[in-house]
Amino acid sequence: MEVSTVSPPATSLTEIDDLCEIDVASMAVDCVMLLICLCGVAGNGAILFILHRNSITLYIFDLAFADFLFLLLMVPSTLLYLLENMSCSSIMPLTYLRILFLLSLLPYNLGLFLLTAVSIYRCTSVVSPLCYQRLCSQRLLEVVNVLLWALCIGFIVTVTSLCLCQEHEHCQGAHISMDAFNLLLFAPAMVISSTVLLIKIKSDPQQQQPKRLDIVILFTVLFFLLFALPLSLCNFLQQLGYNTVSSQVVFLLTCITSSIKPFIYFLVGSWRKDCFTESCRSHFSRKSLRKALHSVFGEQEGNTAPSNDATMDTAF
Repeated sequence: MEVSTVSPPATSLTEIDDLCEIDVASMAVDCVMLLICLCGVAGNGAILFILHRNSITLYIFDLAFADFLFLLLMVPSTLLYLLENMSCSSIMPLTYLRILFLLSLLPYNLGLFLLTAVSIYRCTSVVSPLCYQRLCSQRLLEVVNVLLWALCIGFIVTVTSLCLCQEHEHCQGAHISMDAFNLLLFAPAMVISSTVLLIKIKSDPQQQQPKRLDIVILFTVLFFLLFALPLSLCNFLQQLGYNTVSSQVVFLLTCITSSIKPFIYFLVGSWRKDCFTESCRSHFSRKSLRKALHSVFGEQEGNTAPSNDATMDTAF
């Protein structure tokens, strides 16, 4: 949000001292962002309430928590930006903005790490099922999950301490190192594993129709790369002195990515071949969302044991 103040000449005693010009476009973006964040908080909250954590949904559950936390941090800041724009006065101090941005990096980076792990997890299980069954146990998945959490928290604690307590050069170096780590390690790993997964699905003659879980992962990765990854890229370029697109637009795109995942789960899970006929009567409800989640994340379990409504209710 940008507010410009126009000062009249000092000799004009009859004129108002300060004329405030409200940025209508900025307010519109903030309103859209607020609406998206509220929808995303509700959607990810429903995922956290319904989804049961197991070997398949361990990372999905934590990914929903990361998105929920990120959107929850964006709601009050967006509201304060709207109030500042309407009142033409500064409400939030600069220190608060810096702290809020640093806090938002925790769920953002965690989402990047978890989504990369999900892509590699699924790619390994499709490309080499025997190797995956021997190496990737439930214990290993939990250990990797804990390590990703520890890595993310360690990054944020280091960056926060350097930015709030040290000089600008140390803060800048910490941001550059963190963004470079995301852009040069996790993002390429996500792209490579998702590309291999897509090629494997397309080239497998025995698999006539891709699994819903694979479709969900591919769509989620695509949205993250297009809408969420620019946050790291823009911050990286900004630290190097290059002015890119508005940070307001970048955060709006990131909020879209964090909010759209539950709708991807629901749409892919509830899709059927007769979905465009009168027999398709799916609707957004707690029961239908549970069924959609089961059809996506319970698909692998259904290969070894038949699924019904009773097992569905106990699994989710």
